[in-house]
Amino acid sequence: MKTLSVIIPVYNEEQTVAEVIERVAAVKLPRIKKEIIVVNDGSTDRTRERIRLTPKKGNGLIVHNQLINLGKGAAVRTGLALASGDFIIIQDADLELNPQEYYKILSPIVSGKSQVVYGSRFAKGQNAISLRTKVANGMLTALTNCLFGGHLTDMETAYKAFDKKVLGFLSKTKLRSLEFEFEPEITAKLLKNKIKILEVPIEYHPRTVAAGKKIRLKDGLEAILTLLRCRFW
Repeated sequence: MKTLSVIIPVYNEEQTVAEVIERVAAVKLPRIKKEIIVVNDGSTDRTRERIRLTPKKGNGLIVHNQLINLGKGAAVRTGLALASGDFIIIQDADLELNPQEYYKILSPIVSGKSQVVYGSRFAKGQNAISLRTKVANGMLTALTNCLFGGHLTDMETAYKAFDKKVLGFLSKTKLRSLEFEFEPEITAKLLKNKIKILEVPIEYHPRTVAAGKKIRLKDGLEAILTLLRCRFW
């Protein structure tokens, strides 16, 4: 039986983290068991308590608490180091994405069609996505495709899935990102090394800044700089 490692980076998500863990634990995958790796990135609210109260028995739950907030990229890298599964998927600790779509995302990897699959929020029309998000993501994705010869529709998606074999490559590239620039960095390094990224359409239920959305304009600017660094330096 194969194993899926679900990496959940968390920072100040006391309202949603327990439900996300429960939703991930509830996912049933044919001939695949799960380990859930929650990396609490120095949360200052009640996130740690919410995680602690989540039932661990039978969930394959591994919890790592960072002493200070280092950023999403650092949390994901910690999760990658802890992961022992044959397949890896990254799951944000909010409710924007649906874990019941894991099968759709993992199928191309399980069948050997691709080693990396991204869940695209833009492969099908999504009326709930704001124009600002569409424009910003469209620009970053277009820049990625231009610099690295890709054909992506959603470089910034949180749903990124990998065959474990790719992890050897990732460790050799020395991922450096600490914050949200993890998304462009890992994408750039995959494409630069001719590793195919397959996209599948996914559901998306965006939240607002008031509801806890953390990405800001500066993160978009850092994403551009990260893409340029990966391409030219």
